[in-house]
Amino acid sequence: MAKPWATYGVDLHLDRSGPGLRRGLTDALREAVRTGRLAPGTRLPSSRSLAGDLGVARNTVAEVYGDLVAEGWLTARQGSGTRVAERPPAAPAPHPAPSRRREPARPAYDLVPGTPELASFPRDQWLRAARRALAAAPDRALGYGDPRGHAGLRTALAGYLARARGVHADPDRIVVCAGFLGGLDLLADVLRRRGVRAIATESYGLPHHRDLIRRRGCATPALPWDEHGTRPPSGRSRAGAVLLTPSHQFPMGGVLRPGDRTALTAWARDTGGLVLEDDYDGEFRYDRQSVGALQGLAPDHVVYLGTASKSLAPGLRLGWLVLPPSLVEETVAALPGRVPGVLDQLTLAEFLTSGGYDRHVRAARLRYRRRRDALVGALADRAPHVRVTGIAAGLHAVLRLPAGTEQSVHRAAAWHGLALGALSLFRHPEADVPPQDAVVVGYGTPPDHAWAGALDALCRALP
Repeated sequence: MAKPWATYGVDLHLDRSGPGLRRGLTDALREAVRTGRLAPGTRLPSSRSLAGDLGVARNTVAEVYGDLVAEGWLTARQGSGTRVAERPPAAPAPHPAPSRRREPARPAYDLVPGTPELASFPRDQWLRAARRALAAAPDRALGYGDPRGHAGLRTALAGYLARARGVHADPDRIVVCAGFLGGLDLLADVLRRRGVRAIATESYGLPHHRDLIRRRGCATPALPWDEHGTRPPSGRSRAGAVLLTPSHQFPMGGVLRPGDRTALTAWARDTGGLVLEDDYDGEFRYDRQSVGALQGLAPDHVVYLGTASKSLAPGLRLGWLVLPPSLVEETVAALPGRVPGVLDQLTLAEFLTSGGYDRHVRAARLRYRRRRDALVGALADRAPHVRVTGIAAGLHAVLRLPAGTEQSVHRAAAWHGLALGALSLFRHPEADVPPQDAVVVGYGTPPDHAWAGALDALCRALP
């Protein structure tokens, strides 16, 4: 039965018949203190008095008092008994002023470069590959495994990269990572530990790549640039490594010239530097045979960084590094916690070996080529004064604008519900090149049904 304790006007309703008497008394006293029914400084009855009042053993009350003293709800001092601990008054909950800031409106058409058409992700084929992979995987595949990534995926990647990109890829030198950024972060960490203090980057490129490198403690001086694109570092360069996009420069769209490829690999051999090759969209070349990866020329001096972000979807967070032999041990030592989940690795391995990846890339290449051709045709008809460059490959194009019009075009695009990239956003702040007026248009993101509307909005925004 329950019995109340009315001392100081407080009722503690306890069930003395069950095994939870001590816990019930502890909870009741704690709640009375928390809600203020037992005010700070209130002296509680002695354990003997309260035990007699409640009809319980004195040891039970003494143990409850001891627990609450240890938790800070009560205090016990010789000669003054047990009291409710003093606590600062709770500050009133602040009432935040209503925000006047409005969330930015989502654009009707997203032409910001860097994302493929997510609606065309091969869901059914990926799901079937996942089922086959999981059904065939031995139990040990679900363990911690090799820190470099699942051996089946590394083997599949070695075969694919050698065949499709001309990469010299031994499975033992491949590391699976969490997308391109995960791989770049890993490499910057390893290089910093090696004593590298500067990783040179291109005069045009993604600012968050430079930011990531700087957060790892390395400077990012700009590589030389001329009318043909990126140039190799000079002999006076303080960089211990360079990051660049030789097969399809981002965002300008050019290809590193053969002579500069040779000069770049010679720089790496002569100085002991490393070349970090970002091959972000090497599968998507339209007008001629794909340019092979730079890594094939100097596999001992080039780190190849690949990703499924453009070919499949960035949300998979699947990327890979092909490392020179001298870098494998240090990179593996820095790996724990940086490898994607094994189920996605198993699925990608199955997708590659079954031919599903090749079929998907071929279909995507045709789709993106049709979009590129529609873009070029629309601009020729409606904005012939705008020159389109960088269209031989990839998922974006550069639209060269009349001098002084980049910002006005960017504002007009926003007014028409169109998101795109101003070229100035990609220019390295230390680049020794004059500013150019242009916008970068990604034609991969919009779904097919929205492409005509996106082209119309783009043409209306141009001068």
